[in-house]
Order: sequence, then C-alpha cells, then structure tokens
Amino acid sequence: MGPGGVADTLLSGACVLFTLGMFSTGLSDLRHMQMTRSVDSVQFLPFLTTDINNLSWLSYGVLKGDGTLIVVNAVGAVLQTLYILVYLHYSPQKRAVLLQTATLLGVLLMGYGYFWLLVPDQEAQLQQLGLFCSVFTISMYLSPLADLILTSWCPTFQESLPALSASGFSGSTPRSKTETIDSCKPEAVNLTTGHLNANLIPKRAPCFGWSWRPVHGCSTLWERGL
Repeated sequence: MGPGGVADTLLSGACVLFTLGMFSTGLSDLRHMQMTRSVDSVQFLPFLTTDINNLSWLSYGVLKGDGTLIVVNAVGAVLQTLYILVYLHYSPQKRAVLLQTATLLGVLLMGYGYFWLLVPDQEAQLQQLGLFCSVFTISMYLSPLADLILTSWCPTFQESLPALSASGFSGSTPRSKTETIDSCKPEAVNLTTGHLNANLIPKRAPCFGWSWRPVHGCSTLWERGL
C-alpha cells in the first residue's frame, strides 16, 4: 500500500470515528431525560431527522454494497431510535411526537417505493437516492434551527406586548377623533333656556388642537380645530 492509500485509510477511519461521535452526542440528552424524567430543554426534531438520515444512507450503502456506510449508519439509526423512544416515554405530548415521526417515516417509505419500484436502473437508483439522502442530511443539520427560532421569537413577542398596549394596540377599540362626551347632566344644561351652561364648558380641550362643540343642545363632541 502506497502513501496515498495509507492516507486515504487514515482519513476514512477518522471520518468514521467523528461520525460515530456525532451520533453519540445524544447520550448526554438521554441521561438528562432519565435523571429528570422529563424532556425539558431537549429538542426532539434533531433525533428524528438524524434517524431518517441514517436510514436513508443505510439503504444507499446496501444498494451500493459499501460496508462502511452500512456499519456507520446502522449504529447511528439504532442510537437515534433509542433517543426517540426515551423522548416519547417522558414527553407529555406523545401525540405530536408520534405524528412527526409517522410523517417523516411516511416520506421515507414513499421514497423507498419510488426508488425500488419505479427506477429499475441501479445506476439511476444510486444517483437519485444519493440526492434524496443529501436532502435529508441538510434537513438534519437545519432541524435545530426550528426550535431555536421558536424559542427566540416567543420571548420577543411577549416582551413587545406591553409596548403595544402602551401605544394603543391593546386589542380594545381605539377612541375616534370625534367622541361623544356626556354633558346631559342637570348641572350642565340650563333647564330654563335649554342651552348648555357656559361656565361648565371648558374654553379649550386638554388635548392640543381640540375644542368643544355643542350638538343638538344636549351633548358635546371633541372636534379637531382647523
């Protein structure tokens, strides 16, 4: 074996070890779930997408006859399935977990059916299945962002609620620029003449640019002054 072959062997072995190490990082989450008997601060979607990714690359390795791909992804699929089962055991939202799992497994099975039944040529199967596996690999690396976006936007929205309320967007109907002010009280109306008591009507509204205007001799309105 030449120097190039030795380098390839060492690099291949290092990649296998690093990949297995990546798949085993969930063991810390597994211990956390067992100790706390809860799934707090543990993300489920990375377990699921990594498991589907392992199963897809496992089928690619079987089709290609690559022993390294088969071993690595078989180990990864076993570990991720273990994480999923433990998460399901301690999760209070089992229905949502089962629904997400069934959805991605359904996508995987549909892909298997397409490649094995509708693509008879093995070379075309390898090319298309490789592309299919690459898409799952990308989704595996992007899956933690889903929970990150959710956990980052929720506190931001909650913190913005007081500001929205202070600016008038509290969900109640805002005051119109012209609103009726109750002035049909006995002390506000001269019962003899039927006119409003000028002493009880302010010369100027508290808000700048607004004035009082009598309507039908009974009520007053805020009216924007020109």
